[in-house]
Amino acid sequence: MRIKRIAIAVALCCFGILAFSSAASAQMGMGRSVPNYGGVFNPTVGLGADYAITTSKGENMKMSMAIVGKESVNGQQGYWMQIGIDGAKKQNGPMYMKWLSVITNDQVTTTKMLMGMNGQVYEMPNMMAGSQKRSTDANIEATGQNLGTESITVPAGTFQTTHWRSKDGDNDVWVMKDAGPWGMVKMVSKEGTTAVLTKSYTDAKDMLTGPVTTFPGMPK
Repeated sequence: MRIKRIAIAVALCCFGILAFSSAASAQMGMGRSVPNYGGVFNPTVGLGADYAITTSKGENMKMSMAIVGKESVNGQQGYWMQIGIDGAKKQNGPMYMKWLSVITNDQVTTTKMLMGMNGQVYEMPNMMAGSQKRSTDANIEATGQNLGTESITVPAGTFQTTHWRSKDGDNDVWVMKDAGPWGMVKMVSKEGTTAVLTKSYTDAKDMLTGPVTTFPGMPK
């Protein structure tokens, strides 16, 4: 039972990081349950990006982000977005998650979440139950504040980017077309967590291909 609680905490921790909520909340496993990226969603299958994450506490981890498949959702085209996290607390080795999202009226809405652990693939229905009605802007240009064009240098190289501030003021993000599924070259949260691009690629692989079961101990 303790292992299950730790696994769920790790998943929530990763979602906190991906949602770019406060570093403290992320490390406690209390982040928001729906990714709240800033950027321009580019759901091209195979498109991926790797990032180096540094929390406001100075803790470091690696994150990968990729589009690894497509699937119809109630007649709409859905895209499988995969995240890999390596180096988070209470975690032994990389952890992969992916969620199925659709674009409707310039909004990206998540409909299903899967998590890989110990060679198994689990569906997390109840972790997503309250969040399926929530969505995020598919294009930060619709609501964000444009702070101008900037040349920035990250481990992946030097890029001409557009600097945006999210509509809630929580995140600054530097965006360039095709720099990963959200065009994100760099992100800085209000609390001080940063993400910088280390590599982008077009041959991302799906790491969660096994049979899917409901996470043990989770109510159906």
